[in-house]
Amino acid sequence: MTYSNNVDPAPGGPRTLGTAIERLRHRWGWMVAFGLLVALFGVAALILDVSATIASVYTIAIFIIIAGAAEIATGIGAKSWGRFFLWILGGLLYIVAGAFALANPFIAAYFLTLMLGAGLIATGGVRIYLGTQLGKEVRGSVIFSGVLTLLIGILIVLGWPSNTPFVLGILLGVDLLFWGLAWVSFGFRLRRA
Repeated sequence: MTYSNNVDPAPGGPRTLGTAIERLRHRWGWMVAFGLLVALFGVAALILDVSATIASVYTIAIFIIIAGAAEIATGIGAKSWGRFFLWILGGLLYIVAGAFALANPFIAAYFLTLMLGAGLIATGGVRIYLGTQLGKEVRGSVIFSGVLTLLIGILIVLGWPSNTPFVLGILLGVDLLFWGLAWVSFGFRLRRA
């Protein structure tokens, strides 16, 4: 099987996709093992959905705090007082929100779950609209994706707040499970390539 592309390779890097695949081929077992580990974490998150929800909130909170610190650093380098103040204020608000989520993960999970549901409803609506604007070759799959996203969003919002303890954990578990299975599939494809 021969692969090629028209992109100039990085110095010292593979010259074709086929060369890159050949270099990775002997590592297929590691990729399968990594995929199985990620999939196992997904199953664990599905079984321990409440713990996975809390872990998701903690992860989001830490990223929010890091983003807040970055905004403050940007504000310190601002050239005008107005921009300095807005960057610092925005950064401080991010840090406060992240600290609140760390201190009260269940309350933060309530807000995150509601925002997730509303975001999925909006995304589903946009996908349905965009699907109606596309050619008939892809229209059905895009509209189906939009309807599915919209329905999941509606289910989350209708079940809120009682579904809060497990929604984020289940979504994390499903994501990890499918991501892990994708790595397993990729590893076995490398072996056969």
